[in-house]
Amino acid sequence: MTTMTGYFREDNWFQKMMRMKSFWIIFWIATFSYPIYRSLNRTLPPPLPVFYQVPEFSLTNEFNKPFGTKDLLGKFYIANFMFTSCPSSCPALMEKMDIVQNRIRGLGTKAAIVTFTVDPNTDTPDVLFKFARKRNSNPYIWNFLTGTKEDLERIVVNGFKVPMGNKEAVTKKLDNKTVTLMDIAHSNRVVLVDNLGQVRGYYSTDKVSMDKMMIDLGLLVNNSFSKPKAIAKKEN
Repeated sequence: MTTMTGYFREDNWFQKMMRMKSFWIIFWIATFSYPIYRSLNRTLPPPLPVFYQVPEFSLTNEFNKPFGTKDLLGKFYIANFMFTSCPSSCPALMEKMDIVQNRIRGLGTKAAIVTFTVDPNTDTPDVLFKFARKRNSNPYIWNFLTGTKEDLERIVVNGFKVPMGNKEAVTKKLDNKTVTLMDIAHSNRVVLVDNLGQVRGYYSTDKVSMDKMMIDLGLLVNNSFSKPKAIAKKEN
């Protein structure tokens, strides 16, 4: 009779640990607790400063309807300044705003774009309507505003603290030719306004600044119930 002796290999420490119920309890607790710990201990960016309170206003939009503070109540919006016959910086600015419109669509009715003309004599509601339609602007997101020059100066200069000049002849060289164009001095910056009608930031239109504006907008929307401390600061 032949006796066969089997070989038995003892489990190492890792294999023993894997069979322990206590190991898996600790493993799953650690797995789910770490993201919570990271979230609770994450360093959040400081709240955006409050520069100014935008005064109440009521102008006329591209549909020849009154539009102003009451329509923007509770919304975060991006204000910009241009005129439809602008021969210099406005076309590039508006291309940037086209991109912004696409980027804020996910925010629904929480965010908007408001474009103020600085040439109300030319930019009537009908002119602004045609201009807006060429841009395929969404009227639920983007409004183009005009009004009297006095009303526009009050909101643009005194409210947003950005310049608004008069229409003047400017001589420029185009295709080796000297031509005279009618231009209006105005700000090429965009202004971020919160849901309480407070200016929270001024931004250039380069990619870095526009990306920062979108981040700041997201922070404001996500922290819309915060009450940051206001500071007094003038935008040149």
